[in-house]
Amino acid sequence: MAMTRIPESNRPSDCLLLAFELGQRAWKLGFAVGMGQRPRLCQIPAGAVSALENQIARAKRRFGLPAEAPVVSCYEAGRDGFWLHRYLLAHGITNHVADSSSIEVNRRARRAKSDRLDLGGLLSLLARYVQGDRRVWRVVRVPTVDEEDARQLPRTLETVTADRTRLINRLKGLLVTQGVSMRIGKDFLEQLETVRLWDGTPMPAGLRERLARDWAQLQNVETQLREAKAGLTLRQPDAVTPTGRALAQLQTLRAIGPIGSWTLATEIFGWRQIRNGRQLGALVGLVPSPYQSGETHYEQGITRAGNKHVRRIMVQLAWRWLYYQPDSALSKWYQHRFAGNGTRMRRIGIVALARKLLVALWRYLETGVVPEGAHLKAAEV
Repeated sequence: MAMTRIPESNRPSDCLLLAFELGQRAWKLGFAVGMGQRPRLCQIPAGAVSALENQIARAKRRFGLPAEAPVVSCYEAGRDGFWLHRYLLAHGITNHVADSSSIEVNRRARRAKSDRLDLGGLLSLLARYVQGDRRVWRVVRVPTVDEEDARQLPRTLETVTADRTRLINRLKGLLVTQGVSMRIGKDFLEQLETVRLWDGTPMPAGLRERLARDWAQLQNVETQLREAKAGLTLRQPDAVTPTGRALAQLQTLRAIGPIGSWTLATEIFGWRQIRNGRQLGALVGLVPSPYQSGETHYEQGITRAGNKHVRRIMVQLAWRWLYYQPDSALSKWYQHRFAGNGTRMRRIGIVALARKLLVALWRYLETGVVPEGAHLKAAEV
């Protein structure tokens, strides 16, 4: 009986494998043509794409590949964003941007780590991925330039809001160090002139100057915040695009305002292909993460992996949903399960409601079916 021999997994491929370790000053490159071989390592200045092309040509000669041999590359998603991915695709290189949190690592308490080891690990994973093993990591879905640019406005608003909170907390914290409690309002500087400390003395000059500088920064941030909010109304994406359609449809529901609709439309609903509710929950880290080993079995809470912008806005929208959509099935479910069980259970329940609401909004966009018991906004006259 003849035996069929399965080809070895480390058989050299007909393409060049390339892994990047991207640094601020230098890029380290690793080349290989299969698994189980010593990679070729080199270093180029960060962003030096001409040197990159030269190293690719040298690697092909080193491994005996023709000049027209295809190149498959990968790097971890991070500080450099997606411009390198777009450059590689434009030059005929198949590239994969890997989610760094999905990459296998040694679980030893003290494991060796270096750029050389990281490159070797990436090349091994890339070789397995090219050979058909799609479970070695998670590949990032790269948005187009327009899709990525549409996210800048809501993310700017999120950043400026955080800056505003930080400055207000700093002002309050500095006042508390002197035993002073003041309202942070328009007359803040006037109040500083009249406020007195515990012994009746005026505010020290150095602290007063610092408070005045922080107040000036807060006024600048307030201006940026107003401009960003106005931009959500003035800058409407084209209604014929998926992002524009999702944005307009989401705002027809009560409790969904410009900020929430912009974030949801530009981060996920406007450009991602979602297959089911669990995939959607995993996309924003709102799925449970059970732990089971032998007789030990417990829940670790939500994964908190994925898009943190959507996760944050969905928790806020869940609270708003309870207020503006009290007759909906989702609100009644929450009230029945969590409302009367204390503060901790209400906070746990709001995360569960956020996940259910996210899936309901996705179905609303896909099918046009309004969530059960929910109300649309009154049509403008």
